[in-house]
Amino acid sequence: MFEQTFRNIDDVLWKEAGCATELDYTEQTSWMLFLKYMDDLEFERSQEAELRGQSYQFIIDEDHRWSRWAAPRKADGSFDHDNALTGDDLIQYVNFELFPYLRGFKERASRTDTIEYKIGEIFGEIRNKFASGYSLRDALELIDCLSFGSQAEKHELSHLYEAKIRNMGNAGRNGGEYYTPRPLIRAMIKVINPRIGERIYDAAAGSAGFLCEAHDYLRYGPDGEGDDRRLSTADLETLQTRTFYAKEKKSLPYVIGIMNMILHGVETPNIVHTNSLTEDLSQIQEKDRYDVILANPPFGGKERKEIQQNFPIKTGETAFLFLQHFIKYLKAGGRAAVVIKNTFLSNSDNASRALRKELLESCNLHTILDCPGGTFLGAGVKTVVLFFEKGAPTQNIWYYQLDPGRSLGKTNPLNDDDLKDFVARQANFGDSDNSWTVSIDDVDTETFDLSVKNPNKVEEAPLRDPEVIINEIETLDKESEEILEGIRGML
Repeated sequence: MFEQTFRNIDDVLWKEAGCATELDYTEQTSWMLFLKYMDDLEFERSQEAELRGQSYQFIIDEDHRWSRWAAPRKADGSFDHDNALTGDDLIQYVNFELFPYLRGFKERASRTDTIEYKIGEIFGEIRNKFASGYSLRDALELIDCLSFGSQAEKHELSHLYEAKIRNMGNAGRNGGEYYTPRPLIRAMIKVINPRIGERIYDAAAGSAGFLCEAHDYLRYGPDGEGDDRRLSTADLETLQTRTFYAKEKKSLPYVIGIMNMILHGVETPNIVHTNSLTEDLSQIQEKDRYDVILANPPFGGKERKEIQQNFPIKTGETAFLFLQHFIKYLKAGGRAAVVIKNTFLSNSDNASRALRKELLESCNLHTILDCPGGTFLGAGVKTVVLFFEKGAPTQNIWYYQLDPGRSLGKTNPLNDDDLKDFVARQANFGDSDNSWTVSIDDVDTETFDLSVKNPNKVEEAPLRDPEVIINEIETLDKESEEILEGIRGML
């Protein structure tokens, strides 16, 4: 229904000089979609209030509503081209009137968990990148054709938006930071099996893929074919307000994550724009902890000394700090599934060994999923998924070596069928050619080495796919750039 409209919007953005990448396309589509969503939501709420004989207090004032400046209409409902801003007038209005007004919601909001505060946060983080008011006018009219009226329309829009996020991830290494393959997320959620009433947390949310998929799992069932009518009004209210929590450091994914959750049906997402690693773990209280943690924290980054001081195990590796954060934030009996680079299992430095020891002693690390190269586009490293429960030490670790039987890449991505055997066998920790169990008694207590060593297969040096090699080169180039930037900063 709306697929061609999304294509047309991309065509407009492609011609716009200020939008050079898929990241720009997604960002600019997001702020327009958000304002159209707000207009539809407010109209629906005002109609409901009118039917009840009540008045409705609009969040966005009349002068700045979508229906006033983006899509004015005549009395007969047809588009009012005479009063629709365009050209330089439109750019002037958006940049110097609309965006400043919307940014002001952050100061005017009564609390940080309100939609008003989210509006202020969003428009404080992004800017209009349209240079041509004529291109912007074309884009606005296309966005106005989209409707958030029915559940079916929202469902289709969420799928189209997910495709846009996927394209953003495929387009380059920056976009790839915010995108985790959805089949992998769905498999992680099936193993963790969250339940309504539990609080779910991601401290490095990116585009909020984990929370969106967890929402769909809880609302529509494991296969996505359920009907939300099976849930009570109280259950739906719990899903809306007291289930999903997230933090995100970077501006663009923060905005995209909010829009993604809105399109998946969470009207006021509990996403906080902050760096999770700045929190002092010694100050965490029981009320701050969560039942379920699902995450793919960034890896390869280097954190400053003052950030490291917040953690008992000092290390500059971002992913290792996040893993400490997750262990601390998990409730006793809580369950987690965390993606991390596979070198964590075998690194011999003191921090890595100490962190593996901490994980094994404070949590039951019951499952390690070994992902093949190419699972994450743009990442030049292999990854594993750690599944653990907090509160009891590890006794046995069940390993599963995922082998889809083909090289993964942009044209051959991971799919749900690739993970079916893993999910089925994990339920009973079943052995196979690709799965086996290691007793904690067989783990070296000096090194705590947890390397993936399949006893059922002779290890061969695999022929690596050219795309994987290119991804690794790009990752190394990026790391070199960061090192050089650090040296320049010291000069």
